[in-house]
Parts: sequence; C-alpha cells; structure tokens
Amino acid sequence: MQYMGLNEIREKFLSFMESKGHLRLPSFPLIPQGDASLLLINSGMAPMKPFFTGEQEPPRHRVTTCQKCIRTGDIENVGKTARHGTFFEMLGNFSFGDYFKHEAIAWSWEFLTSPEWMGIDADRLYPSVYVDDDEAFAIWRDEIGIAPERIFRFGKEDNFWEHGAGPCGPCSEIYYDRGEKYGCGKEGCTVGCDCDRYMEVWNNVFSQFNNDGQGNYVELKQKNIDTGMGLERLAVVAQDVGSLFEVDTVRNIMKHISEIAGVHYGDSEKTDVSLRVITDHIRSTTMMVCDGVLPSNEGRGYVLRRLLRRAARHGKLLGINRPFLSEVASTVIQESGGAYPELVEKQDFIHKVISMEETSFDKTIDSGLSILEDMVAAVKAEGKSELPAADAFKLYDTYGFPIDLTVELLEEQQMTTDRAGFDQLMEEQRIRARKAREKLGDLGWASENLGLDKSIKTEFLGYTQLASRGKVLAVIADGEICEDAGAGAKVTVVLDRTPFYAESGGQVPDYGTLASDNGCVVEVRDVQKSKDGKFMHFGTVAKGALSVGDEVEATVDAERRQAICRAHTTTHLLQKALRTVLGSHVEQAGSYTDADHIRFDFTHFAPMTPEELQQVEDMVNDAILEGYTVETREMPIDEAKKLGAMALFGEKYGSVVRVVRAGDFSTELCGGTHLDNTAKASVFKIIGENSVAAGVRRIEALTGKGVIRMFNEKQAMIADTAKALKTSPAELLQKVEQMMSDMREMAKNVDKLSARIANMQLLDLFNLSTDIKGVNVIAAKLDDVTVDTLRAMGDSIKERAPKMVAVLSTVTAEGKINFLCVCGEEAVKKGAHAGKIIKEVAKMCGGGGGGRPDSATAGGKDVSKLEEAIEAVNNIVDAQLS
Repeated sequence: MQYMGLNEIREKFLSFMESKGHLRLPSFPLIPQGDASLLLINSGMAPMKPFFTGEQEPPRHRVTTCQKCIRTGDIENVGKTARHGTFFEMLGNFSFGDYFKHEAIAWSWEFLTSPEWMGIDADRLYPSVYVDDDEAFAIWRDEIGIAPERIFRFGKEDNFWEHGAGPCGPCSEIYYDRGEKYGCGKEGCTVGCDCDRYMEVWNNVFSQFNNDGQGNYVELKQKNIDTGMGLERLAVVAQDVGSLFEVDTVRNIMKHISEIAGVHYGDSEKTDVSLRVITDHIRSTTMMVCDGVLPSNEGRGYVLRRLLRRAARHGKLLGINRPFLSEVASTVIQESGGAYPELVEKQDFIHKVISMEETSFDKTIDSGLSILEDMVAAVKAEGKSELPAADAFKLYDTYGFPIDLTVELLEEQQMTTDRAGFDQLMEEQRIRARKAREKLGDLGWASENLGLDKSIKTEFLGYTQLASRGKVLAVIADGEICEDAGAGAKVTVVLDRTPFYAESGGQVPDYGTLASDNGCVVEVRDVQKSKDGKFMHFGTVAKGALSVGDEVEATVDAERRQAICRAHTTTHLLQKALRTVLGSHVEQAGSYTDADHIRFDFTHFAPMTPEELQQVEDMVNDAILEGYTVETREMPIDEAKKLGAMALFGEKYGSVVRVVRAGDFSTELCGGTHLDNTAKASVFKIIGENSVAAGVRRIEALTGKGVIRMFNEKQAMIADTAKALKTSPAELLQKVEQMMSDMREMAKNVDKLSARIANMQLLDLFNLSTDIKGVNVIAAKLDDVTVDTLRAMGDSIKERAPKMVAVLSTVTAEGKINFLCVCGEEAVKKGAHAGKIIKEVAKMCGGGGGGRPDSATAGGKDVSKLEEAIEAVNNIVDAQLS
C-alpha cells in the first residue's frame, strides 16, 4: 500500500463510485435542510433521509458523497485523547432501491484492496456481519473468498442499525489490523477489542426491514444501501500514522498552531492536549461558519461559540495572548478549499466571524479567569471541592462564561459545581425576565385587570376584511376602567372582534375609526395585543360618548393598510434577495414595516458594496414586476418546514402556522398582512445601508407611493436648483460642470495672486533680516496665508537666499498655529538645522514638529506665546551656528 494524502483518498473514492454508476453530489451544508431533529449534520446519510423515506425522488438511485459532519456529544474528551474529534468527513455510497448486498460488499473490497485504488493488504482486513445475517456471511465467504474464521459475527449492539420505528437493517463492517504496536497486549486480542489495533474503516448498512416499533420486523419492498467510511480514519491507515491528528492535512493545521505558540507536538502531554483541541475545533468552526452558522447563545450558534471559546482558551494555555484563530482558519481553507470551494469563496467572511468572536471573548476571559481563580481558592480554603451554583451563575451572567467551560476548568482542578443549582438559577432569571415583560404598552394593563374572562379573546378578521361589527367589552379612560367615556377622552377599547392589525413581528398597527350606532367616533392610532389574545385599541373619542356594550363599526384606514402590505410583502422579497446575493448566512435580526417604508436588519459582517446593493434592488424589483401571486395558508409547522418556509424576526409559532408564499420566489412563516400579488408593491428603492451592531447591517428602503414621493421631491429639488442657477433641469449637469471649471480657474488665479503678494512680502522680509554670524535670519507671523503659500515662500527663500534662515508662521481660523522653517544651502553648512530650530520654536507654543536640515514644519496650540517664540528665533539660530 502506497502513501496517499487525505485529499487524494477523497477523490479516489468518489471517482471509484462514479465508475460504478453513482452520481457524485457535493457535500450538503452542515445546517440541516428541513430536518428539525438535528442541530447539525452528523453523518453521511443524514441529508439523504428524504430519499430513503421516499419523501423526495433522488436525482439518481445511485449516489456518492463526501459529507462534512459535526458531532459534539463527547466534546469533553476532544484533546484528552487522540481518538476523539468533533469534525470529520464521511465517505459514502448510497443505493435507493437499486443494488444491494452483493454489489455493496464487492465494491467495498475492490476499492480497499485493488492496487488501482487503495491497495491495502487483504490479509490485514477482517469483515464482520450481523449474527443472523447468513446472506452477508455467504457473500464474504463464497464471492469474495474470505476464510470463514476471518469473518466475525456480532450482535445488535455492534452490527444492526436502527433508531426506533422505521427502516433498519444489519451492518457489515471491515476492520484493518494496524499491527501489534497499537494493540493492548492482552491474550486473545482480536477484532472487536477496545484497543486501537483493529480499526473499523468501512461500514455497509443494509436497510432491508421496517420496525413497527413493537419489535416486529417486515422485509422492505425497496431495499437500500447506506455506506459510511470515515475519511480521516482511512487516511490514518494509508499514511500509517498514530491518529487523525497526524494525517497530512490535519497535521499541517496543527503545525501552524505550533509555530504561533512556539511548542511542538509530542514534547508534552499538557501542550499536546491544547494543540489537539485547537486543531479539531478550528476545523469544525471554519466549516460551520462557511455553511452559515453564526455565534449565539442557543442552538447550533451556541455549539459554534462553545467550540471557538474552548479553542481560544487553550490558545491562552499555550501562551498565545492575542487573537490567532482566524490566522489558523487560513490553513484549514488552504487544506480543504479544493474539495470545498465555498471555503475559498467565503474566506473573508469566515475570518471576520471568527476574529470578532475571539476578540469579544478575549475582552472578558482574563477578568473572568481571575475571578474564577479567586472563587476556587476560597472553596479550597474551606476544604471543599464544589463551586457554589451562585458563583458559576455569576461567571455566566456577568462574564459570559458558558457553564460547560466553567465545568471544564473546574475538572482541571479536580473540582465540580452544583449544576442542578445553576440550572435553577437560570430558570429563576427567565421567570424574572418574563415578569419584567408582563406590562402591556404604556398603560401597563394586564388582561386580568380588565375584569374580563381570560378565555375571551378578540377574533381577528383583518386578513380578509377591513371593516366589521364588534362589541365593546371594556373601556379604559385616563388610566381607569370605566363604563363610558366622552368626547376628548384618551381611551383604550377592547372589542370581541376586529379587523385592526395589532403591532407584531415588526409590522406597525392599523389606524382607523370605531363608530357606534349612537354617533360616537373613536379615532384609533395604535393597537396592541395582550398575552391572552385581547386586542386593545388606543385612540381618542372624537365625538359622542362610548360605553361598554356598544356595538361599533370598526373600519381600518384602507389606504394606509395597503401601503403597509406593500412594505411587508416586499420585506419577504428583500430577505430572499439578500440571501441569494450575500449568502445563506444572512438571517433577519429585526425589522420595522410601516406604510411604504422598510427598515430591515440582517446578519452580515461587512458593508454591502454598491454593486451588491444594486443587485439586491434589481432582484426585488424583478420579483415585483414578475407579478407573483401571494398565497397565505395555515398548516402544521412540520409541513411548513418541509416547504422550506423561513421564520421571520419577532414571530412566535405554534403547532399550526401561517405560510406566506410569493410564487416560487419566497416562502416564509409570517402572521402579518400582505398583498395578494407582488406587482401591487409597484416599485422598491434602497435609500440607505449601514451598521447597527457588530455583525448586523441595516437596510432602509421605500416601496410604492414612498418611492413616488421621494422621486417627486428629488425632481422638485433639481428644478429649484436649476432655477437658482438660471438654467433648465436638462442642462443642470452641464451648468454645474461649467461652474466647477470656472471655480477651478478662479482658484488658480487666486493662487497666482497669492504668490505675487507672497513675493512682495518676501522683499519686505529680506529687508528686515538680521545678520547672525554671516547668516541672514527672518522670523515673522504672516496674516491670511495658507500652508501651501507658506511652503511656496519657503522654497523661494531657499532658492534665492542660500545664506538665509527663515521661520514663518500663520494662524488658522480655528486658532491653530502652522510653522515653517527653511535654511539655505550655505546656512546649513554653517550649522543651521531647520528641524531642530522648528522643534524648539513650536515647543514654546505647546506644539511639536521637525524635519530635514533644510526644511521642516510644525504646529502650535497656544497663540498667546507666538510673539515670544518668534522673538526667540535669533537666539536659537545663534546657538546652532559655528
């Protein structure tokens, strides 16, 4: 068997499977698509579930992939041993109702043993089968030619794949004998031993049964193959190295870390642990960020944050006291960019995310570590080994320490913490936060204060109608619950049914009127929804009197509602366009949807370029002009996720959700109000893009009449400007260009005039010079002279008066002093040094500066000392001259 690099092995496997009729697919993203059961893809078959279950038709019934995978179940062991890692690549070949055991077994053996492919010595390979799988045993014995004593039968725990009810089946694995040096030395050590000698390199899963959940197995009509083979494991075999950390690509990453830290792998077990942790974690985090995972305090974002912070801390243990992980990510990209080109495409973004998170953690970890050390010392002084839950919570709440990091640090000190107590404190904090949010609006009215049954909810009719009859259930006037309210009263009105949309999910509330049969009119200017589902209409009684029990006609301002719908539907189009142009890392981080006005916050780590903004704007306008039908449907949330629906900021979702779909362009979960066709949005215009927080950008945009108003305002501004310049709008640009040309010409003339005046001033200055040891010295303050004019005068002095030293100064309108000192060629020969002269002069005015012997500039702050400084020039020059 010849040495092969990891990248070479990957390509050989995929090429081999292509030669057997498989379709090569790229690795699926680490973020599961439509699978809420997983935080991150953890196996090669995980993205294939829809093909195995029949939910989706595969692109071909034979498929092969090399899948990026993340597993963090044993993260605490990563680094402590050379066997554990969170990131790995899984080689796989899959059959969806096509070939089965005969082909799968034969191809696995061919790939591993053929000199054309891996060329592994067949005598070092041992297959295993499920104890009752006589079919697989016979294939290995009769078709492959393996002696029966070399085929191992194992039970369900080792060689049967199933997860509850559903498809399942036996496995057949292939083990490689790495030799006695990796063995445990125990008598009878063989395949199945827990030591490192016999390494599993291939696993064929034969999905042939269906488990009904009661332990009953029925043969599947469509039998499938799911093959898994760890790429790093196979590389360990091909390169004959001790562990995955010694495989070529992984070793190169570790080498980079070693160079930064100034340590070498193998010198010390303590530093080896840290090198392994950083090496593994930077591989995981680089891949996760590339696939759109961003650091956060929950879900997969928390996994990423935990890995990054754990790696950063081990960097400090190695003596690296600066952010460095982004540098190491470059090596990850270099080693894997050929197989995963998206790493190269997104490398700038990857560097920014990692760098920002590491810098953020770096700001808190030092102080946090110091406090933890004090806490540990106090506990040990009491002869105890458990850190109180309150201390662990303080580290989390105040210093941003994840609890698992605290636990890991304590383990290094042979200590523990009260985890149950910590969890209790976390829950108490959540309860306090919920109570702090209980107030509703400015009045703080909770539903129980209204004297209404909590089971009574306001029926919202506004999705389909803008006017409806409703009954007044409660009235609040001037902060008090009352039976009625007269003209001029500020009121909050609760109805049993309403067409008014209550502010939610970034969408502003409806405006409109409530009109009773007795002539009362309430002008509504805000609508909020209580936690138990009552809509509270805030407004003013314009005329008449409103009483509890009145029937009213609730009418929404239709024109304003339509303008809000234009903005909200366009917000969905905007998010889709941003994700298309910038990448799948874009997530909504906040929004404000008003009448024809959009404010949209999203995750992105760099200002958008003019080209990107134009591309997004064009894409949204194209979707508007396409006239997509906008459909809204209610469905179970699982069904919505299968459609690929995205959740928008601020929405809370139950088991049944509302899906808003604009043709095939966008599909979102949303409770807001929308157009029925994108064409009704009319037009979309971005008016601003800026940063609002670290890693969060904001777009301001207009739709519909908002764009028309902006257009009209700009047209009026152009007309007014043209009128002021006595030209027409069509000739405005030409007029401005001519004016700018004229101004430039005038500026040149002014410069020429200034130069003439300066020359005249020079003649006066020459007449006022003082002879000091054969050198003519000038020191003067000049009025209304620019810095450029000072320099021009200085150049003229050097050219015309080689024996002269001149110190010139001027004071700007802001009160700043500008100094210039020049020394002619002969003056320099006699010992004059402009840089030293100007330094002393400027120092007297509270400033500083310096420069060459023949020319120097400086600045000063204290104008009151200027005259004194000028008078000191003669003495300063005298001291320098020989």
